Amino acid sequence: MSTEPRVIAGRYRVDELIGHGGMAKVYRGFDLTLGRAVAIKILDPDLARDTAFRTRFRLEAQAASRMAHPSIVRVFDAGDPSASDPSSDDPPYIVMELISGTLLKEIIAKGPVPVEDAVRYVDGILEALDYSHRAGVVHRDIKPGNVMVTDKGQVKVMDFGIARAVSDSSSTVAETTQIIGTAAYFSPEQAKGEPVDARADLYSTGVVLYELLTGRQPFRGESPVAVAYQHVSETPVPPTEVNEDAPGALDPIVLRALAKDPYQRFPDAAHFREALDSAVTGAAPTRKQLGALTSELYGPSPRQAQETARSLRQLSTDTTMARTQSGPPVAWIWAGVALLAVLLASVLFWVVTISMRPPEVPSTSRVVPNLVNVSSERAQDDLAKLDLTSTIVIESSTDIAEGNVIRTDPVAGAALEEGSAVTLYVSSGEDVVVVPTLEGMALGDAKRALLAAGLELGTVIQRNDKALRADTVMTASEKADTEVAPGTVINLVVASGKVTLTDLTGWTVDAATTNLTDLGLVATPVETADCPATDPATVNSMSVAPGDVPIGSTVELRFCTAP
Repeated sequence: MSTEPRVIAGRYRVDELIGHGGMAKVYRGFDLTLGRAVAIKILDPDLARDTAFRTRFRLEAQAASRMAHPSIVRVFDAGDPSASDPSSDDPPYIVMELISGTLLKEIIAKGPVPVEDAVRYVDGILEALDYSHRAGVVHRDIKPGNVMVTDKGQVKVMDFGIARAVSDSSSTVAETTQIIGTAAYFSPEQAKGEPVDARADLYSTGVVLYELLTGRQPFRGESPVAVAYQHVSETPVPPTEVNEDAPGALDPIVLRALAKDPYQRFPDAAHFREALDSAVTGAAPTRKQLGALTSELYGPSPRQAQETARSLRQLSTDTTMARTQSGPPVAWIWAGVALLAVLLASVLFWVVTISMRPPEVPSTSRVVPNLVNVSSERAQDDLAKLDLTSTIVIESSTDIAEGNVIRTDPVAGAALEEGSAVTLYVSSGEDVVVVPTLEGMALGDAKRALLAAGLELGTVIQRNDKALRADTVMTASEKADTEVAPGTVINLVVASGKVTLTDLTGWTVDAATTNLTDLGLVATPVETADCPATDPATVNSMSVAPGDVPIGSTVELRFCTAP
């Protein structure tokens, strides 16, 4: 028995189910008026029973429909049957652009994405966010499940305005977490129930970039509450420590996007995009630079972590109990404050008195002086004057000048018996390595040479050169025999094994043959009897299209011979 298809608002036919989420289901549909395929999102009936929610949903859907951008799934129409018929139980709906493609989460499920594709996907997300933020709309639920990559490779961001529909300032995290964000992707301020702005979307985008580069999310746990706690209090591991193939130049970009403090993130999506563009062609940061950035963005804050842990644990407990007992009298409060002040002053006075008392040192003891950053010769003399012997150990240091003391063992202030030995750790300066000769080497040999020298391979750029075989190193970013720090990234320019073929149509056959020979290509003149001959013979067409072609390729030069 056939059933009549469901039609909404007398215009939109509802076909098969194509997706569903925590708050709505998406159906393939057809606009009977305009004759086009659409996607129809219908609100879950349980949520639709809340009149206030239906109102917010309708207003936000209308706001989303005004956003028209190539990287945003377009909203064509939205409606709420109860607005015209109060007795109607039909839930609100949104009619959207129907996209044919693959969800980004399905692409990530296959493993880490190539860097070029990862940057392109994130750039598309940021382009959409840049537009929406300038329009005053914060997405609040950026995740791979809300990003579609079309069959032509274009990025489309979905669900704009829908997550915003529950962004009531009076709502708590426990009330809205399941709707306004996904624990693996939302920002620390969302986890703590604080007001959010556009920078929360940038944080979520940073999580997506991390997952594209490594194949996993930066924070994982047994429950959403555990993941939320990590977003607030734990430092993410740089992507290169999870996936060695990830470019080091993107580590600071990801760490900046995942900063706990919104003010330490990128100020907007445009700056995020600029940083991505610069990182693709820039050098990777050193471990020291990356460590400094990590310390700057994720410095220890025990109080904040404890407060956040306490607030997050409330997500799994009953918070509906109301306080019925009145607070203590005001006089008691001031008495307690005064008592604490007296105790604090007493402890402070005791600490200061103890610190000012000179240490009791036996007359035969010697106190090790502070010799840090003192020349080794002077340090030995100072120890000899105190009847102490010295032993020198050489170490490299980036902070202490060559020949100066880095530290002592025992440390300064220690009391020793006369004749005791003190070890002086003396700086040999910063460790350096010598850049090997790379020009003329095959790319594989150059990689091994860099690894053996303690250096890292950076960007490899291909360039046409008819005189060199493919993958032959032409130039390096550092000259041979230059002394650089270990781990320095070396960028290479290698031969592509190709030459650029120009359009030779209209050239004489002799001139075209000479041009191809100079390029390292093989010219083969071919007579064509279906067009009138010219004198001298000129090229009518070529067997290979203009552009980059492998060296040694054969190119047919067709010329007319008909009388």
